[in-house]
Amino acid sequence: MAKGDWIPVRGAQGLHSRQAHADLPEGTYEREVSKEGFFGPAAFLHHRRPPTGWTSFEGPLRPRAFDLARLNAAEPSPWAAGVVLLNAACEVRFWKLDQAMPALARNADGDQLLFVHQGEGDLFCDYGRLGYRAGDYLYLPRGTMWRLDPASPTAILMIQATNTHYKLPDRGLMGGHALFDPAVLDTPEMDAAFRAHQDRPGEVRVEVKKRGQVSTVTYPYNPLDAVGWHGDLAPVRLNVADIRPVVSHRYHLPPSVHSTFVSDRFVVCTFAPRPFETDPGALKVPFFHNNDDYDEVLFYHAGDFFSRDHIEAGMMTFHPSGFTHGPHPKALKNMFAQPKPATDEYAVMIDTRDPLDVGEAAATVENPAYVDSWKGA
Repeated sequence: MAKGDWIPVRGAQGLHSRQAHADLPEGTYEREVSKEGFFGPAAFLHHRRPPTGWTSFEGPLRPRAFDLARLNAAEPSPWAAGVVLLNAACEVRFWKLDQAMPALARNADGDQLLFVHQGEGDLFCDYGRLGYRAGDYLYLPRGTMWRLDPASPTAILMIQATNTHYKLPDRGLMGGHALFDPAVLDTPEMDAAFRAHQDRPGEVRVEVKKRGQVSTVTYPYNPLDAVGWHGDLAPVRLNVADIRPVVSHRYHLPPSVHSTFVSDRFVVCTFAPRPFETDPGALKVPFFHNNDDYDEVLFYHAGDFFSRDHIEAGMMTFHPSGFTHGPHPKALKNMFAQPKPATDEYAVMIDTRDPLDVGEAAATVENPAYVDSWKGA
């Protein structure tokens, strides 16, 4: 279908601000309705009451929360980890590992992101060795053979780009060194530890996942036996501490500015500590908005999650597209004045263009009371 232009509406009625997310009419709550996430045309409605002040919310669109930290089984294979959320373009699993993987893994279904929530250790792969620690993103191109060898119990959020790739977001006017410099992306090294891993005797199994099914290939030697490589494709490591968020002291920026990786049908964003807005009229909490085009997922990694109450590290919230959402009532009290100068949170956000289904693993650790946490707003 040929691309067209958005319908050219320019209008305003009643009491409204001149600037989105700032200088709201007294006693009002702003709600954004927009197209294509935050990249299309938008309208800003000013309400007398918070748009999330429901007394009940029933049905499949209700906001949901899962305490993934309660998934206690440590599995030797990533493909045995329970599925949390999935659709045709994205698959999310949560995996706990307390010993070295007995087999190598290879994902033939798509590129893989491993976000290290807890633990430290080594990743061995075709390209060499990478140490890992909490807060690391480990990017694994499709088809990479790899194994984790934890030095301490490890918990991983796994995000698969099904049948496609990960890329970096377009940084536009900010330039290619904003958010994080490409120089902070670490690649594996063929060091002494990697060579020692290569030389371990015995058979080695490779568990290959394709179309959700696992095939096992057995070698009489370790197939991670490359002696060198060159090119512009390899696993990389990025730690959240190396991400420098974009901020504005006069305007609350949309979450899309925190995009870290992009795929064809979803994005992965990182919320890292940043200063609060200082302009007296600027919103200092996330604005109410309709998530009409994207399902929104937040995994809470560490810190004080200022826009959500009763949320702890290791939890995940899932807001299907189709309803208005925004900060909890407790956070609204600080809408224009925060008691601290900066946020203190690390979180991973996944926004998917296509609806997600809840996997069996998530359903076992759901908090059914989460939908009621907005009551009284």
